[in-house]
Amino acid sequence: MSEQEMQSKQLAGGKAAPAVKRFLDIAEVKEDVVIMKDGTLRAVLFVSSINFALKSEDEQNAVISQYVQFLNSLEYPLQVVIQSRKLNVEPYLEKLKEQEREQENELLRMQIADYRAFVTELVSIGQIMQKRFFVIVPYNPASDKRKSFWERLQGVLQPAAAITLQEEKFRERKQALMIRAEHIQGSLQSMGLKAKMLDTQGLIELYYTIYNPEVYDVQPMGETDQMRVSENVETV
Repeated sequence: MSEQEMQSKQLAGGKAAPAVKRFLDIAEVKEDVVIMKDGTLRAVLFVSSINFALKSEDEQNAVISQYVQFLNSLEYPLQVVIQSRKLNVEPYLEKLKEQEREQENELLRMQIADYRAFVTELVSIGQIMQKRFFVIVPYNPASDKRKSFWERLQGVLQPAAAITLQEEKFRERKQALMIRAEHIQGSLQSMGLKAKMLDTQGLIELYYTIYNPEVYDVQPMGETDQMRVSENVETV
């Protein structure tokens, strides 16, 4: 094991996790929904991109017009996140190497070897970045204005001591959130964008990569069905 991997594994040690969780706003990921410690919910849409510069002037004007209509139709805030990560091509190179070994045609084997060498050289010259686009759809059933100063202070000092979100209220809030998410999906599709809501597995993987950017490649995330989340969220 290299020194870098050993250091990364030390950074990802389980003993530090409880202390870090205190400062996270996320209380639980449940049924394709992110539950925050203040009782609000989030849905995350994974959105494709379009090459705006390659479109004709009429197509560009149509996209701009649809985007303006989309913004004017919003009655709640949205968060747009652009994630830029160094592309890990090692699994792809390993797959090419396996295909090269299994290829019986000598000419095709040589072409695969040349292509694999080209990709390796290309990666060594400069870092290849991968961009991913997300739209976070929130649902806030109430605001903190209804709470007293001491209630808000207690929520900051002891966020994990809040009342468990009742199942009935969660169902109601999730339904309202799904209506919002479907509306956003339809609006994005009118601009030629594909949007897909992340499920529980996708949400956990996304936040794991966000909070563990240095150790994700050398410390893969475990199976989500073996994880146990026991956080309390506040009933608003």
